[in-house]
Amino acid sequence: MPYPPSVSRRAFASAGALFVASLAAPALRAQPKLEKTRVALAVGGRAALYYLPLTIADQLGYFRAEGLEIEISDFAGGARALQAVVGGSADVCSGAFEHTINLQSKNQMFQAFVLQGRAPQIAFGVSTKSMPNYKSVADLRGKKIGVTAPGSSTNMVANLVLSRGGLKAGDVSFIGVGTAAGALSALRSGQIDAISNVDPVMTMLEQKGDVKIISDTRTLKGTLEVFGGAMPAGCLYAPTDFIQKNPNTCQAMTHAIVRGLKWLQTAGPGDIIKTVPESYLLGDRALYLASFNKVRESISLDGLIPDDGPRTALKALASFDPAIRAAKIDLAKTYTNEFARRAKERFQA
Repeated sequence: MPYPPSVSRRAFASAGALFVASLAAPALRAQPKLEKTRVALAVGGRAALYYLPLTIADQLGYFRAEGLEIEISDFAGGARALQAVVGGSADVCSGAFEHTINLQSKNQMFQAFVLQGRAPQIAFGVSTKSMPNYKSVADLRGKKIGVTAPGSSTNMVANLVLSRGGLKAGDVSFIGVGTAAGALSALRSGQIDAISNVDPVMTMLEQKGDVKIISDTRTLKGTLEVFGGAMPAGCLYAPTDFIQKNPNTCQAMTHAIVRGLKWLQTAGPGDIIKTVPESYLLGDRALYLASFNKVRESISLDGLIPDDGPRTALKALASFDPAIRAAKIDLAKTYTNEFARRAKERFQA
């Protein structure tokens, strides 16, 4: 069909191009400019399954796909990773949600903005070698307990277990052992009498008969028994002013994590093994996969922090920490679901 005399082929093509461009404009606007493209992120024990969503997002290039260059610094435990952010050498922390409550009690405002784990994935076990006759928590008085790092989430769970058994933190000695091979050797060599740690370490110790598990939050059922409610765990959190100044950057990071969470929902054993760095497997693929299957349901589905979760965390901390009991904590300021909601919608997580 010939074009009308007043419209040349070139003019028609130009008009068509403008029309296509106008359709694409909303998509372009949906990708706002990042305030920061390079972000320093601190993590406490990167090889742990606790941080698997972060590992997946990094290994599969999801951060790069959002225009981000993430510089990940790995520390022996969550408390040390947090210190890096407080000290200014890192922008964002991948760690336990309850740190936002602890920090607020010290007038330091931090906020979690995407959830990685909906259960702490922490198990507490006593050494079958050094405490073969263990009967109750009271038997731990005067003993050495290994945690990832003093002040970390594993330390928090240990404190909770002790307090419910009638002991105080000062009745034992806490020793930082990390989350990998060092934790295994510390328990097996007798340097510690009990251990509060994450997988794959705890499953490896359990399956080899090295520990007797006395408290377990690696499943949703176990978490409910220990905490009495939903307990948000691993998340990305940062100083509130960083989030306010860099909302597009935080949104991009959330997109990457939620995309990783969605991938994990359907990933098979082979997918996990191919994606996770070999060193994370601690020399035993089968046990690593057994650990993954044990904690799989505790991985967040969509990055959203449950509304009742922060209350559960506050109640747990206040049960053994007088400073938290005395503090006036505004839980609404410890987290935001604004970014995760957008990411959930984008990726249909």
